[in-house]
Amino acid sequence: MLKLQNIFFAIDGKPLFENASATIPTGHKAGIVGRNGTGKTSLFRLIRGEWALDSGSIEIPARFRIGGVDQEAPANDISLLETVLAADSERQALMREAESATDPMRIADIQLRLVDIDAYSAEARAATILSGLGFNQAAQARPCHEFSGGWRMRVALAAVLFSGPDLLLLDEPTNYLDLEGTVWLENFLAKYARTALVISHDRELLNKSVTSILHLTDLKLHYYTGTYDQFDAERRLKLEQQQSMKRKQDAQRAHIQSFVDRFRYKASKARQAQSRLKQLEKMQPIAALSENAVASFAFPTPDPLPPPLMTLEKGSVGYDGKPVLRGLDLRLDQDDRIALLGANGEGKSTLSKLFADRLPLIDGSIVKSGKLRVGFFAQHQLDELVPGETPLWHMMRLRPKEVPTKIRARLGAAGIGADIVENPVERLSGGQKARLLMAMAAIDAPHILILDEPTNHLDIESREALVHALNDYQGAVILVSHDPHLVETVADTLWIVRNGQVSPFDGDMDDYKRLLLSQRGGGKVKTSNAADEVSTEAKSSGSHGSSMKERRQGTKQLRMAVSKCEREMMDLQVRKERLQSLMAQPGFYDSKTAGEIADIGQEMTTISDQLVAVEEAWLEAQEALEQAFGQ
Repeated sequence: MLKLQNIFFAIDGKPLFENASATIPTGHKAGIVGRNGTGKTSLFRLIRGEWALDSGSIEIPARFRIGGVDQEAPANDISLLETVLAADSERQALMREAESATDPMRIADIQLRLVDIDAYSAEARAATILSGLGFNQAAQARPCHEFSGGWRMRVALAAVLFSGPDLLLLDEPTNYLDLEGTVWLENFLAKYARTALVISHDRELLNKSVTSILHLTDLKLHYYTGTYDQFDAERRLKLEQQQSMKRKQDAQRAHIQSFVDRFRYKASKARQAQSRLKQLEKMQPIAALSENAVASFAFPTPDPLPPPLMTLEKGSVGYDGKPVLRGLDLRLDQDDRIALLGANGEGKSTLSKLFADRLPLIDGSIVKSGKLRVGFFAQHQLDELVPGETPLWHMMRLRPKEVPTKIRARLGAAGIGADIVENPVERLSGGQKARLLMAMAAIDAPHILILDEPTNHLDIESREALVHALNDYQGAVILVSHDPHLVETVADTLWIVRNGQVSPFDGDMDDYKRLLLSQRGGGKVKTSNAADEVSTEAKSSGSHGSSMKERRQGTKQLRMAVSKCEREMMDLQVRKERLQSLMAQPGFYDSKTAGEIADIGQEMTTISDQLVAVEEAWLEAQEALEQAFGQ
């Protein structure tokens, strides 16, 4: 087992771990979670021995092979398949020795060991892993230097998965995968027979692939058995109990302090006051909630436009006059929630850029509403922020006539607080940069909001905040994401982008995952026409697939009910406070008749009863909404 005992570690004098302990049993798979900056990646470096602890110990079983992905595969002339096969160093050495060995006894030993480590199926196993991560047979034979850094990161991941280390360390492995690769990795990790630690903000992966959660918070390590959802429920309960205990203790401390203040100088009560003071000193204060709620996202409501917002007929789009997508017959309406599915390189971002007016049509026609506004967020835009300029300046460039206080308010609503609003953007975290870009994309209250991989730098809590904001948003959403949870909770329509075509998928995410696993896992024979295969698989998956839009419509009603209750509660509270203020005025009872006083009293009672009823309705709707989002 992996044992971390009373570890202490600090960087530049700032502690990351302080007397932190945890034990990971051998063969268990643990998801490593915690807010950005809590030390998740640092923990991996400590486990690998790259950094030294200030104190404490990390015990790893003898001869445990540790594997992880630190950098992309080198851009050399070695093929992808050979690169992955080389990760099994023992097999490589034995195969080389078998070519030159002459001693019959040694040859027999080599062959026996090769059989023991299943060496002769290695090529098939390596090819299966590469296929699962998106490399077809032709790509596997190509040299590494022909692929970009992101694809070579996948090769490096394939290599470590193939090597099967005793302790597998994966740090945000889905950040360089598409949705298809993410689904395949979920399935692979779920079946992984050795110990694995996975840092991830992907809620779905943590629910499907790990058996425990290691939570980093307040410089400590807390180990929970079960999935992420089970951990989240237990953690929330503990935080609620902690907050309740703190409120009770604060009230008790205030009561004792009040007694001491009143009677410490009174002779008859001095002994009791002194006793209470000692009691107060011995009372260990209960910490407040250790995790503050993340800032919400806010997308302004656009003006309604008559449908459709946009139509394409026989459209073709691509680069340098060469189409990537052809024959596009598509329509967008303001209530659409569409997720674009398909492997990297198939054209999802190309289609997004067409919708966002970043690419022109090559052929065909496109008709847009005259007042249509489109907001566009793409992951690569993080590199387009101007170094040296602050979030305030970036927003002021978009709103040169708006007063700075209003711009600050916009940024604050987006989670860019006063403490960082005037920091240069290069000093912002990836999550803060993403929030800034989303605020910039939504500044004009767009009718269509296009989000291309919005969650790469967001932690789980921020992803949940984004889900709520998108489901409250009144415009159309076009979503490209490798986060299945985000797709499932936001989209009600799925479009497949594949082989130069865009077509609806008549199923839900579970159907799509089954399709992907059958294709990348080699479980089914592929048809010659991929588009036909998608359609056939979707139709055979059952009628429940078409219920995605119905489920979201159900949550829409819940969201409307929550908003209505909140408005009613606010109205009733204002009326109640107005009456209370009136009744508290000097001379109120002298200036009113008995009948008037009775009427006002009855109105107060009615408002109070209505407030209780509305609060109960709000609680019911809010609980149902949270259950619908799996919280």
